[in-house]
Amino acid sequence: MTTFTELQAQMTGPGGPFETQTEVIDTGLGEVEMTMYAQRFGDLRQVAQFAALAHGDKEFIVYGDRRITFAEFFAQANTISAALLAAGVVKGDRVAVLSQNNPEWCLTFWATVNIGAVLVGLNGWWTTDEILYGLEDSGAKVLVVDSKRFTRIATEINNIDTLERVYLVDVDPGESGSTSAKVHAFSELLASSDGPAPDPTVELDEGDHAVIFYTSGTTGRPKGAISTHRSMIANLQNTVFLITATTAIINEKSAAAGGEPPETPTQPVALFTSPLFHVSGCHSTLVVGSLGGLKLVMIKGKFTPEGALQLISDERVTTWSTVPTMIWRTCEHPDRHEYDTSTVTAVAFGGSPSADELQRRIRETFPNVKGTSNAYGLTETSSVATVLHGDAALTKADSVGLPVPTVRIAISDGRGGLAEQGATGEVLIGGPVLMAGYWNKPEATAKAIQDGWLYTGDVGHIDEDGYLFITDRAKDMIIRGGENIYCVEIENCLVEHEAIADAAIVGVPHEGLGEEVKAFIELAPGASLTADEVQGWVAKHLAPFKVPTYVEFIDGKLPRNASGKLLKNVLRGEGDVSFQETM
Repeated sequence: MTTFTELQAQMTGPGGPFETQTEVIDTGLGEVEMTMYAQRFGDLRQVAQFAALAHGDKEFIVYGDRRITFAEFFAQANTISAALLAAGVVKGDRVAVLSQNNPEWCLTFWATVNIGAVLVGLNGWWTTDEILYGLEDSGAKVLVVDSKRFTRIATEINNIDTLERVYLVDVDPGESGSTSAKVHAFSELLASSDGPAPDPTVELDEGDHAVIFYTSGTTGRPKGAISTHRSMIANLQNTVFLITATTAIINEKSAAAGGEPPETPTQPVALFTSPLFHVSGCHSTLVVGSLGGLKLVMIKGKFTPEGALQLISDERVTTWSTVPTMIWRTCEHPDRHEYDTSTVTAVAFGGSPSADELQRRIRETFPNVKGTSNAYGLTETSSVATVLHGDAALTKADSVGLPVPTVRIAISDGRGGLAEQGATGEVLIGGPVLMAGYWNKPEATAKAIQDGWLYTGDVGHIDEDGYLFITDRAKDMIIRGGENIYCVEIENCLVEHEAIADAAIVGVPHEGLGEEVKAFIELAPGASLTADEVQGWVAKHLAPFKVPTYVEFIDGKLPRNASGKLLKNVLRGEGDVSFQETM
């Protein structure tokens, strides 16, 4: 049986369909030698042009009652591109989007990058102050916004000097309550009496800036990570490779077992639940879906497990990629077996290592899943850096997988060099997927990227098979009496308890020891535990110094950001956030 590593070597080797080669690339931060695909798209506009021709009359976006084909979608994107150019948007200008997932978000993205402008994805959960910071920091000339989020900034838009035009996607300007001359209807961008607009002709380069997405901001102000055309296309082609290789492995296994290869759907259908302001939504779903001819089924409004299950059943969804929290909620829904989930063959997620129980729940809820995968990446890596797939999803469930083609990973030795195999230290990532830097933050950029390596802030190790294990965030490591305690290790231990649905570990100050361990516990529905029982469970599995001194039980869900990461600053009382809404 061919292993995934062997297949990757064949497919990326000389003459392979995903042949790679070594090139010296000017990243804007210096020349770096990296692995590149020998045959690749030169810019995102080429991707759009290919998608429009290759998939034409196939449905692309499903959103409530709206069903938009590829041909219709990219024709509308060209019309918006022409309107933006006519409004004075030029190459390098920033166009911001602040909205729930909807077709207008997707159209604005493609219309913007196709003319060499830069799409700024603003977090839909942000408060007024945070939104204003993002608009002012990016210097956005145009804002596309839905009415719900417009209310947060309506009285402030005239005070943002760089902001020239605001387009409302779901209400007329007169209904918005704003009297600002800056405010227009999004429909104006689509109004054209001259027929279909041609493809834009603005000259593009793979090193041009394409997107600014703000990092999670669990501490301090968020930083705007700049994805380039190169980094987004590298992520795109890495993803296409993964899909191709995984399909080949599944077919080989079926043949070896004497069965027929799984039936290939006429068109793959993806449930689209990841926020578009996150790289998993934009880079790895919208862009990948465009090239791959996927039908993207978007949830209208707030995510609910029953809404997701209904769309899976109605639209015959074949794949779902999202954050673990949404999968957990869906797999725990009491009525999940009343919906037809038989068409789902692939489930992918990221944000945290996968637990054995999650793998079991996925296979129980989606009986025809051929494989699950867990991806690890950052906003700074334009989405995916490593993927855990195939049998390894079961045998190495606490790993985040192997690096994808064109990506290299290493562990820092803490002295400016690389650590030996198996050593624990800060995770480093290199390759064309890296950001061009943080917008307007040269010092932060210089600290984050050194000698072609991104210093992730994550702590981990690489095993003898090349699999990456994330141990913790560097800043969340607890030092108790001189002992380094990795929070994730304790968290993974806790969630193995059948009564614990989720857990978070933080350090609390201690005069003598420096820090003590505190556990925040989210109980499973109907379950009960005492603090003594929690401590006893950890004591059975881990060293005594790792046993939580303090245990606090949480009502509701533990706070997480859009990418599924725990907001430990909130648990420490250092910040607040509302999760009453979701994208």
